Amino acid sequence: MFPRRSLLAAALLGVAAASPSWAQSAADWKPTKPVRIMVPIVGSTNDVLARLVAPKLQEVFGQPFVVENKGGAGGNIGALDIVRSAPDGHHLLVGYNGPLAINVSLFNKMPYDPMKDLAPITLAVKSPQYLVVNPATGITSVKEFIATAKTNPQKLNYGSVSVGSASHLTMEMMKSEAGFNITHIPYRGAAPAVSDLVAGMVQTGFFVPGNVQGFVKEGKLRLLASTGLKRFPSTPDVPTLAESGLKDFEATSWIGFLAPAGTPPHIIKRYNEEMVKILKSPDILARLHEMEFEVVAGTPREFSAWISSEITRWGKVIKDNGIKLD
Repeated sequence: MFPRRSLLAAALLGVAAASPSWAQSAADWKPTKPVRIMVPIVGSTNDVLARLVAPKLQEVFGQPFVVENKGGAGGNIGALDIVRSAPDGHHLLVGYNGPLAINVSLFNKMPYDPMKDLAPITLAVKSPQYLVVNPATGITSVKEFIATAKTNPQKLNYGSVSVGSASHLTMEMMKSEAGFNITHIPYRGAAPAVSDLVAGMVQTGFFVPGNVQGFVKEGKLRLLASTGLKRFPSTPDVPTLAESGLKDFEATSWIGFLAPAGTPPHIIKRYNEEMVKILKSPDILARLHEMEFEVVAGTPREFSAWISSEITRWGKVIKDNGIKLD
């Protein structure tokens, strides 16, 4: 028999020898065929982010990165597609609040567990939302908005990106805290919701800045407030809802990249390293800042912890407001 000390030394030597090989495998890994990037919603900043990152990944890896949109069920359909895909680095998900955090409490039965069935790569960006109205409402402040919603609720219908989206639940939070009730009109994506808001088919809504800021600049929508705890640098005169009488009101939208659970750690590591570089590159950073996104570009572990905390936070909103889908 070998002495215990000799066995330990041999084991340590084996680990030392194996470590460079593992690191090398992460650095050298590349996809061997086109990679799908699934966006589980149509017409949104999620899609914009995916199409900003995809060509950069193609430059790095030498394979096409093809953005695919598959909406429905609050993002669950597209997310489930990736959950069921091979964990080989050729299938990526652009995840967000809905299919990763909100839907866990919103749906009575989820087709997957976001904490177990997906492998986080990086939380890419975060952003508060804008409360906007159609100028034809004549509303110019949060105070006027709440007063109108209380005295003439039939005059205000609000559009959202989808049932159970942050766009939907943020207005439900505001309704609960401010004590008014207006009708919800859910859409299948941000583009049709914002289009109808501009046309006056609905009168108000919460949307991430990238979906509405152009219309605000053109005077087609009026910006009343943001949902962060501090004002946007680009709109210093626009108050937060917390400043406007709704104490501690905060709602954050976010987007990140994930892969199917079981994807080898060295592939996750490689994607994380390259995506962080891309997200922090000057041209992409400038574009994301234009869209009022805060670039996070963190680690897989940090993203996992963030998803867990968001499941808890949005779960409370859903429970407190009695919102549920079959």
